[in-house]
Amino acid sequence: MLGDFGGGPFGIYVHVPFCATRCGYCDFNTYTAGELGTSASPQSWLAALKGELATAAAVFGGLPTAQPEVGTVFVGGGTPSLLGGDGLAEVLAAIRENFTLAADAEVTTESNPESTSPRFFERLREGGFTRVSLGMQSAAEHVLQVLDRTHTPGRAVAAAREARAAGFEHVNLDLIYGTPGETDADLDASLDAVLAAGVDHVSAYSLIVEDGTALARRVRRGELPAPDDDVLAARYERIDARLTAAGLTWYEVSNWAASDSAACRHNLGYWDGGDWLGAGPGAHSHLGGVRWWNVKHPARYADRVARGGLPAAGWEALTAAEQHTERVMLAVRLRTGLPLADLDTPGRAAAARVIADGLATDAADRLVLTDRGRLLADAVVRDLLG
Repeated sequence: MLGDFGGGPFGIYVHVPFCATRCGYCDFNTYTAGELGTSASPQSWLAALKGELATAAAVFGGLPTAQPEVGTVFVGGGTPSLLGGDGLAEVLAAIRENFTLAADAEVTTESNPESTSPRFFERLREGGFTRVSLGMQSAAEHVLQVLDRTHTPGRAVAAAREARAAGFEHVNLDLIYGTPGETDADLDASLDAVLAAGVDHVSAYSLIVEDGTALARRVRRGELPAPDDDVLAARYERIDARLTAAGLTWYEVSNWAASDSAACRHNLGYWDGGDWLGAGPGAHSHLGGVRWWNVKHPARYADRVARGGLPAAGWEALTAAEQHTERVMLAVRLRTGLPLADLDTPGRAAAARVIADGLATDAADRLVLTDRGRLLADAVVRDLLG
C-alpha cells in the first residue's frame, strides 16, 4: 500500500477530534462529548494514537529509503487545547518516542482562545512546542454568534499576548471574512485587534458554506444570505492592504508572515509536495505519491488500532497526471510560484495568456500571481490545466 519517502520534507499531523461545541460553519471530523457518549474519550483517543504512532514507525522503518527526521509537527482538530498543556505535551512525547525530531523542528498546535491560559502556554513551551495557531475568526461579537463561536471578542488577542509572554516567537491568528452581517467596520476592527496582538503570522479565509452544516441549513432556509463573491474579493483586498502595510507579506494566497521564519513550515510541506503521516481519526497521509486516510469515528479508529496495522479506511496511488494536477493547484497559490518548466506545451501557452491578462508575472521562469491574480487563483489553475 505504501509508497516510499520522496526526499522532500517529512512532517506529522495529529488530528484531535474533540470540540466543546460544534461551530455552525464547520464540516471537519469533530465530535462533542454529547455526540460521542461513552464510545470514546480523550483518554481512549490518546491510547490509540500512541498505538498508531508505534505501528507507523515500524512500518516506515521497513521501507527501502531511510526514514528522514521529522521536520514539522502540527496538532490540529477539532480543539487540541481541550487536551490541556499536559495532554498536548504527552502527544509530542509519544511522537518523540517513535520518531526522530529534527533539532530545529517546528511544532505547532491549534488552540481555541477560550481553552487557553498563561499556564497552558507555559506548559506547551516546556513540552517542546514552538508555534501556536489561535482561532480568532472575528473581533465582532455578532459575527462570532453567526459562526457559533463561543469565545468572547477580546479573548483571542489576550491569548496571543499570553503565548508571546510564555516565550512563543511564532503565533498565528486565524480570521474568517465574509460572514453574513459582517461590515467593513467589523473587518477593520478585527484587523486592528490582530495587529495590536503583535503576532507574526495571520491566516485569513473566506467563509465557505459547506453542505451538511448548520450554516448551510440556515442559508437554505433564507435565514442568512449566502456570501457574496464581490464582497469577498473586496474584503480580501482590504485584508491584504492592511497586513502588507503592517509588514506582513503574503506567502500563500490565504497566509501572511512577518518574515520567512514566521511562515508555517508544516503547511509549506503540504504545498511543496512533501510527505507526511496523518495520525488520528480521519487524518490523511501521503508518502511517495500514495495517499491513505484513517477511519473517521474515534471509537472505530481505536478499535482498528487495537487490532494491529494502520487504521486506514482507504488508499490511492496517484497517477502522474494526478500528481501534476496537485502540483499546479498548490504551487500557483504560493508567492514563490510555479516553475514554467513544470507545465506541458498547452500549459505554457495558457500561462502566456494568464500573464498577458495581468493575472500573473513571469518571475525568473516562474509563474507568480499578481494581486488581481490572487483573487482569481482557482480560475488561473483551471486555465493552466486545460
